[in-house]
Amino acid sequence: MGSLRMTLQTQLVLRALLEDPTKQRYGLELCELVGLPSGTIYPILARLEQVGWVDSTWEDPAVHVEAGRPRRRFYQITEGGAEQARSALARAYRGRKLPLPGWAVHPTGDGGAS
Repeated sequence: MGSLRMTLQTQLVLRALLEDPTKQRYGLELCELVGLPSGTIYPILARLEQVGWVDSTWEDPAVHVEAGRPRRRFYQITEGGAEQARSALARAYRGRKLPLPGWAVHPTGDGGAS
């Protein structure tokens, strides 16, 4: 797994993905969740996928044809990506001396940061 720059926009995308790490989300859904345009979201998702923090899959063609809309690409944070994201976000928050939000706490209670 690689690392990447923790811009505010990247942090917003990671927080949205960490809200429910088991849920697959499509790009425009993430745009709505974080309030950023697709031209910002998709390059971030590509970088997250490149470093191994996110996996993506294409929607079954029959689903989008039946729904009469373009095919969606779904993104989901990987288990290792979730750990890395929690750690990176915690470091970013510590740098600002703010309390850690709930999503930064690892389910095991250890904070996910090492």
